[in-house]
Amino acid sequence: MKIYEELKFRGVTAQATNEEKIKNIINNQKIKFYVGCDPTADSLHVGHLVQLFLVSKLQKTGHTPIFLFGGGTGFIGDPSGKNSMRKLMPKEQIEYNITCFKKQVSKFLDISNIIFVNNADWLCDLNYINFLREIGIYFNINRMLAAECYKQRLQDGLTFLELNYMIMQAYDFMYLNKNYNCVLQIGGNDQWSNMIAGVELARKKNNTEIFALTTNLLTKADGKKMGKTENGAIWLDPNKTSPYDFYQYWRNIQDEDIIKCIKMLTDIEICEIKKFENLKGQELNEVKKILAYNLTKKIHGESEASKCKNSAEKIFTSGDFSSDIPTKYINLENFQENEIKIIDLIFESKITQSKSEARRLIEQNGISINNKIINLDFCINKNDLENGIILKKGKKNYFKIIKL
Repeated sequence: MKIYEELKFRGVTAQATNEEKIKNIINNQKIKFYVGCDPTADSLHVGHLVQLFLVSKLQKTGHTPIFLFGGGTGFIGDPSGKNSMRKLMPKEQIEYNITCFKKQVSKFLDISNIIFVNNADWLCDLNYINFLREIGIYFNINRMLAAECYKQRLQDGLTFLELNYMIMQAYDFMYLNKNYNCVLQIGGNDQWSNMIAGVELARKKNNTEIFALTTNLLTKADGKKMGKTENGAIWLDPNKTSPYDFYQYWRNIQDEDIIKCIKMLTDIEICEIKKFENLKGQELNEVKKILAYNLTKKIHGESEASKCKNSAEKIFTSGDFSSDIPTKYINLENFQENEIKIIDLIFESKITQSKSEARRLIEQNGISINNKIINLDFCINKNDLENGIILKKGKKNYFKIIKL
């Protein structure tokens, strides 16, 4: 099976500007392609994995990826899918976030065959009047406002600043085509309007044919995006989401999502994946372990993946909590009394985002301490936190809570 057909089987690809030509150049040529990422945080997250996987697959078949960091577009902020304008970041934060992104991308991909660029290098030096005359004339405002990326923002008031985002991204593609011979852009299907703009700009201004290919977003069976938990996003940075929590996220996904994830996010052979498709129950749980280990190894390394796997096995099979489960440290100086109410303990250790959430979990028997279900009146003695206690949230989330 050729690479493009494999990507289709895996459910990675979505829209394409000219699928037959894209299939031909991916299957039969060696090209330069680009994927862009605005530095909106100091870490990539689970939502980036599909594109990272696609870049990795294309790189392994001989294509050269150009990874574009949006140091320039990051000053504006992508309005796609947003109810309000993104918070404007200072230059120092943008530069720091790019440094973090580059480290994570370098772990995931073969850096001997990758080109890193920052669109601040060409966007920030543009002459505004010249840019309007040379580029702005190719953009029809009526068509821009009809684009999917602006629809949600139009309801609350689209700023002129945000309106420029599409033009900036289109210019990026034309610039990369001219200076790096880049012929293909890859992005999530929520970027379709912006990507088409780049294809059309190159055609209108330079009479050049370039292409756009989107990836499906990583969603659950109910249509909601994956990578979100009640405690926030699942990050690729181990300091924001521990390797154990990362492993457990994939270990605990819904049965109906496992085959999609193992297709889209791993290099597991297609013949093996087909064997998984009819599995149910406990057999499917074994596939979840394969997915969790595979992704944790890819992001955090083999040593951390093995440690997470062994820790989870010890906890769930033998109740052995001596392994490396997530640890929450709590400052006892924040509590005047010797007895700490369980709701306060859960909230202060950041196991829940609110006391009302902690209360709800306790009322639903969703919290146990050292394997004992507790009620709202339960208190922890400060002395018990010297060596730590084991708190279980829900069916599968374990934490060790110990004094700071």
